[in-house]
Amino acid sequence: MAEPMIKAENLTRMFGDFTAVDHISFEVGRGEIFGFLGANGAGKTTAMRMLTGLLVPTEGEATVAGFDVYSQAEQIKKQIGYMSQKFSLYEDLTVRENIRLYGGIYGLADQQIKQKSDDLISMLNMQDLQNQKIGSLPLGWKQKLAFSVALIHEPQIVFLDEPTGGVDPITRRQFWEQIYKVADEGTTVFVTTHYMDEAEYCDRVSIMVDGRIDAMDTPAELKERYNAEDIEEVFITLARGAKRRE
Repeated sequence: MAEPMIKAENLTRMFGDFTAVDHISFEVGRGEIFGFLGANGAGKTTAMRMLTGLLVPTEGEATVAGFDVYSQAEQIKKQIGYMSQKFSLYEDLTVRENIRLYGGIYGLADQQIKQKSDDLISMLNMQDLQNQKIGSLPLGWKQKLAFSVALIHEPQIVFLDEPTGGVDPITRRQFWEQIYKVADEGTTVFVTTHYMDEAEYCDRVSIMVDGRIDAMDTPAELKERYNAEDIEEVFITLARGAKRRE
């Protein structure tokens, strides 16, 4: 089998006496869409911050795109894209200015940035919007652009932190069509979401409870194991045992 794009073994993060992430282990393959689920306070964000090189683990091991999270955080950052619902684009900059800014952050040359900007604007049919400030655009447009910008440097892995929060169901479905496309092209997608129907779109999902991964498998296998009609029912069954909340 090919080397996994993400590999964690007993990955742990403590804050004083509090264990936010408690010895989690999993692997994610190339081109896989991996759903990372859990209630508020389960430890999802802390785990993602360790995997993206923003937070040093307390113990355990992990590699992302073949790089070690302890000693090679800067190399990891060059191989990944990241998109958050809460902050991805600068609202006081125009569409084209945001693309140019992130192209520079990701280390692209000026000519690459110009070509990528033209390509993205054309692909998203935003020619008439390219000089508008992001703050004036509908949320759906912002999220589509933010996703495309996270991929501008052609990363091996893209981390999506609740990327479709607040958008309408049609836009959510269109967004997931974009996810399918990049996964088919070989990009690994690591996604957190509060929409349980979106978990059904993933190749595999894990469900965190109190800092631990309590279940991990394909959506079909999880539904069969817990005799559930959908992933939401599986999630509720597991979350009932949670002892902590944010």
